[in-house]
Amino acid sequence: MPVLYLVLAAVAVLALWLVAVYNGLIRSKNRVDEAFSDIDVQLKRRYDLIPNLVEAVKGYMTHEREALVKLTEARTAAMAIHDKKDATIAEKEQAENMLSGTLKSLFAVTENYPDLKASQNFLQLQDELSDTENKIQAARRFYNGNVRDFNIKIQVFPSNMVANSLGFKKYEFFLADASEKQNVQVKFN
Repeated sequence: MPVLYLVLAAVAVLALWLVAVYNGLIRSKNRVDEAFSDIDVQLKRRYDLIPNLVEAVKGYMTHEREALVKLTEARTAAMAIHDKKDATIAEKEQAENMLSGTLKSLFAVTENYPDLKASQNFLQLQDELSDTENKIQAARRFYNGNVRDFNIKIQVFPSNMVANSLGFKKYEFFLADASEKQNVQVKFN
């Protein structure tokens, strides 16, 4: 009898351990998914702000229509990739980086228009977009932290045995665009 109790106790402990590992993996996976949806929320906010920015800038920028067209095209491309169900993180990242670069170039062009820079509507939109860009970066860092934690859980022993047998897969990190890794060159005339 005592041997039977020991075997039952060992099976019960093993079952409890499996449940605990599985629940931990599910909890971490859900945190990664939540962090990714936080990025989506901020991207949606940016998509909604861009048409307002274009409208605010249109009246002032008579010669830089090309910059506005590029911004609209970049927004459309980013939204299309964002809504594509089977798009990879790398594809989404590339489209978002292209949109960010286009926004930066638009703000650089606006430096030539003092009346536009003084416009309260434009300044407010610029501040909101800048705030949104900061929130997107913070959401990406939060996502990467959750991805790191999840990937560690599915790779370390002994939880990796449970993760592999149940088909848990690694998530991809958001990476900085190659152009953002370059040194900034400052030149004084």
